[in-house]
Amino acid sequence: MAKIEVREVESSAQLHNFIEYPNKLYKDDPNYVAPLTMERKEFFDKKKNPFYKFAKVKLFLAYDGKKIVGRIATCINYHHNDYHEENIGSFGFFDCPDDYQIASTLLKVAMITLKKEGVEKMRGPLNFSTNHECGFLVEGFDSPPMVMMTYNQPYLPKLAEKFGLKKVMDLLALQMSSTDPIPERMQKISDHLAKRSKITMRALNMSDFDNEIKIAMEVYNKAWEKNWGFVPMDEDEFMFTAKNLKEVVDPSLVLFAEHDGKPIGFVLALPNINTALKYLKGSLFPFGLLKYLWHTKIRN
Repeated sequence: MAKIEVREVESSAQLHNFIEYPNKLYKDDPNYVAPLTMERKEFFDKKKNPFYKFAKVKLFLAYDGKKIVGRIATCINYHHNDYHEENIGSFGFFDCPDDYQIASTLLKVAMITLKKEGVEKMRGPLNFSTNHECGFLVEGFDSPPMVMMTYNQPYLPKLAEKFGLKKVMDLLALQMSSTDPIPERMQKISDHLAKRSKITMRALNMSDFDNEIKIAMEVYNKAWEKNWGFVPMDEDEFMFTAKNLKEVVDPSLVLFAEHDGKPIGFVLALPNINTALKYLKGSLFPFGLLKYLWHTKIRN
């Protein structure tokens, strides 16, 4: 193989290639789900995504001659560093074939880029924080990812470990069937608390969506404030994420818990739209929207 060259993404054409690269890499993988291209373009748009207000991001593509053979991003989240009183940078959107030369070249470029910015450690993958997709998939390669879950082939974390990266945290995703019975002990506890407590439950009010999202943001930030790697989201960032979910959310599956009328918790359950997105290959046009509606209807 020729020498791998890594170039920073500077044009709209390069950004398009950066977004589309994993779709080509995993085109024969039956479990891969391509994100919507238009949603990804908005996510990387510094004028639209409020995350960029407190972060410095760079995107890179790896080339073997004229062929794109990998991608990676670097991020310095100044909000994270202030909140946790540490000086780290992160890498994310890391994809390449099972080739150590390509992987190590990309990771080395990310490390050097962050070091030049004065950070002391590199952590990842984070796309771009724990409020977004994060981590390597290390188990569960036999099924497509759920909404907002990462996906990669088994070789990718092995390449990162070979480079010298070490695990700092396990992130768990748990699954159960909607047809499984609720454990008897849990049901008894729930019934007991429902009778004795002053906690009430209500569904999301879609006609007052913006205010409901502000309530959810306050609860979310308070509930997660001591969790590993967590960074509070401001209103603009939380709303940016929420509006992408608005079109698929079922109000009856978003419940707020209140005590004497004061919100103290919420739970969000989403239909797994990835079962439909899988057939779109990243595009709603010209027939993607029809496919999405069809497969969503079939699944429901």
